Amino acid sequence: MTIVDNIGDGQSQRAMPGGTFEAERQRQRDAAELRARERAPQRGEHVDALNGPGGVAAADTPERIAKRVDRLGRYYGNGDWESDALADQVLEKIINTADFVGVRYLDAGAAAARSIGRVNIRDARGTLQGYGTGFLVSPTLLLTNHHVLPNADTARSSVIEFDYQDGIDGKPRPVQMFPLAPGRFYLADRERDFALVAVGAEPGTLAQFGFTPLIQAEGKAVIGEFVTIVQHPRGEKKQIALRENRIVDVPERFLHYSADTEPGSSGSPVFNDQWEVVALHHASVRAPQHTEFGGVLNEGVRISRILEYVRAQNLTPQSRDLVDDIVHAERTVPTVSPAVECEREVTVRVPLEITVRLGSVDSPAATRRPAEPEAISIDPDYSTRGGYDANFLRAPLPLPRPATPSVASPELKYHHFSVVMHRERALALFTAVNIDGTQSQSPRRDSDRWILDPRLPADQQTGEDVYRDNPLDRGHLVRRLDPAWGPRAKAANDDTFHFTNCAPQHHSFNAGQTLWLGLEDYVLKNADNADLAVSVVTGPVLAPDDPEYRGVALPRQFWKTVAMVKQDGGLSVTGYLLSQAALLDEFAEGEEAFSYGAYRTFQVPVRRIAQLTGLVLDPHIAADPLERIEASALPRELIRPQDLIL
Repeated sequence: MTIVDNIGDGQSQRAMPGGTFEAERQRQRDAAELRARERAPQRGEHVDALNGPGGVAAADTPERIAKRVDRLGRYYGNGDWESDALADQVLEKIINTADFVGVRYLDAGAAAARSIGRVNIRDARGTLQGYGTGFLVSPTLLLTNHHVLPNADTARSSVIEFDYQDGIDGKPRPVQMFPLAPGRFYLADRERDFALVAVGAEPGTLAQFGFTPLIQAEGKAVIGEFVTIVQHPRGEKKQIALRENRIVDVPERFLHYSADTEPGSSGSPVFNDQWEVVALHHASVRAPQHTEFGGVLNEGVRISRILEYVRAQNLTPQSRDLVDDIVHAERTVPTVSPAVECEREVTVRVPLEITVRLGSVDSPAATRRPAEPEAISIDPDYSTRGGYDANFLRAPLPLPRPATPSVASPELKYHHFSVVMHRERALALFTAVNIDGTQSQSPRRDSDRWILDPRLPADQQTGEDVYRDNPLDRGHLVRRLDPAWGPRAKAANDDTFHFTNCAPQHHSFNAGQTLWLGLEDYVLKNADNADLAVSVVTGPVLAPDDPEYRGVALPRQFWKTVAMVKQDGGLSVTGYLLSQAALLDEFAEGEEAFSYGAYRTFQVPVRRIAQLTGLVLDPHIAADPLERIEASALPRELIRPQDLIL
């Protein structure tokens, strides 16, 4: 649990006197007015430059312009700076600050707006004190102003409402309200006027609203660019302030911009045209010269400064896990197919599939066309996933535990399997799947459509970039057919096409025929298996000296444990290791040292897997037959299934 509220004197507090909402809001307005007066000369210079021949390019520093051009280049041109024409086009976008944008702007904006809600500020008696705006920045955490939720007690009494808005039919949408959970997490700072608090919702419930990732890197905006603010002004239905909202100054910790905001807009995200959050809106004040900007100047706290503060805090491991979901030192726009790009940039937290058929459904061609096999389709409601069942076998077998918990993501649950990711390597630490041979099905594999998991930051997953134009395959860790059993067989099959469930594997390794590919089948169908049920844990060996390629360290070895209950009622867990090291030479300089040879399958003690991976596998080790019959830790090469010791 984290409850920290820096009120400017380095002290922490759990509560502040009653009536702090109005007092804190006025305090922030007073400070913003002072900054507005102090920055009037610089702001005047910027406005003059914007009205001059250089426009935006002359209003800010060359360093900030260069960062902005670089970032926009990745967004519009996928980072291809070998093209001078592209650089010129991007610079022209900045100089001209055109009022028109691509239609992609609307799609991305609709996705971003889903994560924004109205904060109902209540006192300890439940009496409404006012309204603010807040937005989800992770699957759990909400960001708003300190003066909206000035302490944990206020947060505990307050609630967040999503979908307080009209639908496209003009009718009000059903409002969904959730309590806040500062007992789980609350971090606030008066000076930067932000509060970060957990939302009290069942796991997966908030996934329908998505969340807006935060980016610490600079280059998201320069003086003269337009911003967009999605807000609940005066506590009214969700609204959007479009265009004529222009950045006019960039003090060290703040942004000054002209925009239409009202009380209740506090805590709103301030977006650039790429729907990246550039600031947290917190104050509207009288302009020092009442004729400028319609007499009103707006101020937001730069999001990079908030993230700097958050990253510097000394948090508990549990709180650090929650914070790690929102902190992105850098996030680039990938060069990927349109479908995957949509998942990463537009429908970041709500994967979407659209099928388009050209021509009339009554046309002869449509009549003659045979039915197409059902494509990969991911259900966006992740709350329906049960994940790996530790009690699937007769004997309980829990998930492995990382010896260093901070490197691991939360458990990502899918249909009949789970994945735990390594945050820094952006690959799975392990996957765990339950296989029921009595209900198994075989959905056809007609085409692959891999997607990022929207519950995890994009920079903690290895996506399409590493697999393009080379012999690397997206190697399933959980085989697509393993969880494909029972009523959810098709959905489980499709769930295996998340990037979290794959690792870079050389094509000759991934497509080859080895005993590795048939281990589950043999244990399930031919061994002394009591119930035709097995639980399989699989993962890469993430060694520190793995060869790096396109920013990703390529695993040289993979491991697997296969658990079953035998006819005598005893639990048997066997361990296996397979190496692709020799096949990775073309991706690294120099020769690789191979642990167990290349492209061969070995049965090894489960204890050895625990040593290689740093995972706590005590229940698995206790059920390993090699623990009882072999004193040696040497690997046993498997040439045929009969070589297995079960």
